[in-house]
Amino acid sequence: MNKHVKKILIAAALVISTTAATAAEIVVVVNPQNPATSMTAAQASQFFLGKSPMFTPVDLAENSPVRAEFYKKVADKDLSEVKTIWSKLVFTGKGTAPKELHSNADVKKAVAANPTGIGYIERSAVDATVKVVTVLP
Repeated sequence: MNKHVKKILIAAALVISTTAATAAEIVVVVNPQNPATSMTAAQASQFFLGKSPMFTPVDLAENSPVRAEFYKKVADKDLSEVKTIWSKLVFTGKGTAPKELHSNADVKKAVAANPTGIGYIERSAVDATVKVVTVLP
């Protein structure tokens, strides 16, 4: 095997391992006192896109890669599409956009403090302060 092929294979392996390491598993969490035990991704999207007031959603910051991945997985939307949806709802008085928080810890704290709270975090951040209702593939 020549040197160029080896270099290409090594570079490809690095790209694959880096991509796998940065793609965190995302879970939807609710307050532990909430009676919900599971929900589909489509059901979760209803709360994060303002289609149902049953839960009070909280978002990660707009620049969070987890946020972009979350909306792609639950609603097949990019962040500009989500922003447009919320802009319309806020402008017409039909909704209030979810509060943006900076970290998994902030989301857990907000959800734990609100019986109707719902958020999404990286699975590795889950603890007893929140209850997982959806694991996104």
